[in-house]
Amino acid sequence: MEYLPGWMFLALTILLMFGFPVTFTLMGTALCFGLIGFGWSFFNLLPLRIWGVMTNVTLLAVPLFVFMGVMLERSGLAEELLDTMGMVFGRVRGGLAVSVVIVGALLGASTGIVGATVVTMGLLAVPTMLKWGYHHEIATGTVAASGTLGQIIPPSIVLVLIGDIVGVPVGDLFMGAVLPGMVLVALYILYILVAAWLKPKIAPAIPRKALAAMSRMDLFKRVSRALFPPLFLMVAVLGSIFWGVASPTEAAAVGAVGATVLTIANRKFTLGILQEVMDSTMQLTCMVFIILVGAAAFGLVFRGLGGDGLVREFLGAMAETHGKWFVLAVVMGLIFVIGFFLDFIEITFIHVPVLAPIMLEFGFDPVWFCILIAVNLQTSFLTPPFGFSLFYLKAVTPPEISTGDIYRGIIPFVILQAIGLLIVVFFPILATWLPKAVFGN
Repeated sequence: MEYLPGWMFLALTILLMFGFPVTFTLMGTALCFGLIGFGWSFFNLLPLRIWGVMTNVTLLAVPLFVFMGVMLERSGLAEELLDTMGMVFGRVRGGLAVSVVIVGALLGASTGIVGATVVTMGLLAVPTMLKWGYHHEIATGTVAASGTLGQIIPPSIVLVLIGDIVGVPVGDLFMGAVLPGMVLVALYILYILVAAWLKPKIAPAIPRKALAAMSRMDLFKRVSRALFPPLFLMVAVLGSIFWGVASPTEAAAVGAVGATVLTIANRKFTLGILQEVMDSTMQLTCMVFIILVGAAAFGLVFRGLGGDGLVREFLGAMAETHGKWFVLAVVMGLIFVIGFFLDFIEITFIHVPVLAPIMLEFGFDPVWFCILIAVNLQTSFLTPPFGFSLFYLKAVTPPEISTGDIYRGIIPFVILQAIGLLIVVFFPILATWLPKAVFGN
């Protein structure tokens, strides 16, 4: 019985590896081991835990941010941004890829939904880059990596979930993620420019004749028109939190209304589109919450059986032997490896509730540690065999793009994400300075 939580975790891992659905695996494992450990009285506890999840006000931000992202996907904002940024940076070697990174960051700050961003940019940017002579690897790698920036650049659904689980204010995490997100953007752009300088053929500049048709004044007007919508939405969502006008949940509602207003202003709004957006929002929200219910049941049994004590003893012994920084490296390495096989939502709900409280007991700053988890989880979208960005991209790219091209293309960007994670580890001020400056805590 002492090692029952260990057997429980092993059973969960094996069942997930065999491909069983995550929610039913979590719930089924919890029910079986709950009966073994507590008997039938376990069923008196379970409804209270699930009710606590479903009445959590912070989690109301999830469907609102999903609605905002899906509505913006239908607004035509990404297409306008990509065209305009391509004209601005196209004269430089690797300029088209740089424009994709910038658009990915802006869309990440506007939508926060990786699937929508990757699919949209895959449909629009990859054919354009191939047309101007870009190699398959750098074209696909740039789009896949840029699409994941919505995971770390606020407003981000993963930050809402992590903040609720760890007990850190979501507003602090939104502010704390801004600078690490910018570090990743800078690393991507630097890599593209250096690679294009060393090997001009992999990312050539657009010929000046193709860009000469538009005057500088026309280009300036077009850039202003393309940049206004995402900046408006960023100010509406983050600004309302920054100035203390709204909580993150209320800011999500502001973002949902703002996205609808932008779609109307772009003359893309119809009742049919509204119906599609509502359907997509319902499906994505139900997916998140049904996994959350399963994870809540699993967490109840795991903690009740003393699983967190077991993990605490193991990590505590490791910390006494090798120090707490070695434990941090092990935890970050574990999350990175698990990301090869599990989705970020599953890792957030299964592993973070167990590991985070123990790491905070070691004295690590909670905001900084949550940002480290978010940056680390971003790589789960890019790492094969189950990187969702790779699936999204393969589904929308031209036939001449092979799966091998996509896998080879993401390798430098996974390395860059690991470098970005190390930068935040060695310079915690990147994650802690802005929340202190804004909120004074």
